[in-house]
Amino acid sequence: MKTVQRLAVSTVAAAVMLGMVGCSGMSTRDKYTVGGAGVGAVGGALLTGGSTLGTVGGAAVGGVVGNQVGKDKK
Repeated sequence: MKTVQRLAVSTVAAAVMLGMVGCSGMSTRDKYTVGGAGVGAVGGALLTGGSTLGTVGGAAVGGVVGNQVGKDKK
């Protein structure tokens, strides 16, 4: 079971990293939002044992935090 969870987390992390390659047209605040959501999703999945609710909740919280951190960056 832990192998499946590690594979799922690795897959999500790889998808986030590949998705960020296409961020060249995004504002700095948008990049921080996407990055925060990705980190939050992985963190939520790890903390809750891979539950869907934990992953989605982590992505939502991470996105909000990333958005607020990136609002003053130029």
